[in-house]
Amino acid sequence: MKIAEIVKKRMTFSFEVFPPKNDQPVKPLLETLKQLYCFDPDFISCTYGASGTNKGRSKEVCEAIHKSGHTIMTHFTCIGNTREDIKKSIKEYTDMGLENVLAMRGDFPRGQEGTGGDFDHADKLIGFLKAEFPQVGLACAGYPEKHLLAPSFYADIAHLRSKQDAGAEFVMLQLCYDIAAYEQFAERCRKGGVTLPFIIGLMPVLAKDPIVRIALSNGCSIPKELAEIIGKYSHNPEDFKKAGIEYTIEQLWGYMNAGVSGIHIYTLNKYEGVARIILESGVRVAR
Repeated sequence: MKIAEIVKKRMTFSFEVFPPKNDQPVKPLLETLKQLYCFDPDFISCTYGASGTNKGRSKEVCEAIHKSGHTIMTHFTCIGNTREDIKKSIKEYTDMGLENVLAMRGDFPRGQEGTGGDFDHADKLIGFLKAEFPQVGLACAGYPEKHLLAPSFYADIAHLRSKQDAGAEFVMLQLCYDIAAYEQFAERCRKGGVTLPFIIGLMPVLAKDPIVRIALSNGCSIPKELAEIIGKYSHNPEDFKKAGIEYTIEQLWGYMNAGVSGIHIYTLNKYEGVARIILESGVRVAR
């Protein structure tokens, strides 16, 4: 099913997973997915690794999710992809029965200053996919606190508008712990003519190091409340996890009140902490 059709009907609830490395078994992830399925997610997205690596394992995971009867969205970037590469890869996905693609520029490989492919920007990739695969639902990426490389918020929102005009149907937003910053971003976008639904990325606060690393690498702010949890419980993992789960639940409720069109949880291929957040928040019950 196309995610764009689901989001017209209700606030979506979804998960993100990533494929295992080539030298690692896929079975642990498939077991985690079986547990996550009990929450009846509206869709699941699967990345394919930094700089476009690990595409093969990503297709393997996407196919397994699709065969389970759940809606899947694959990530796809400009990195290293010619027009013919893109047509071949997306046809392989559509032949599996997949209907949703998150189209992005992607991060440049280390030491490289361009995409190394036929498209340098996501809007051009989206336009190409729209023309070649009109049956596929297209998502684009958005950044509530501005993309690291964007010279200004105005430029970033203008680029988002270009993705919309090229054919994107909804926006998958980068994680953001500052709900007020998201609300300001959403207001700016609407003034700038961006009308697409926003699905926010939510990274559960379960351990200190991943939170600090991911926030810094994506240019995301760490609000006072989260900084206090890091400062107070950084040397006590269990207390940190407990406080982090409570914080994440408040974040989830806060975004629901802010009017997002969907909540997308970055699972990091884990189940236990994610399940506690879902159940204690009341956003889903286990089937």
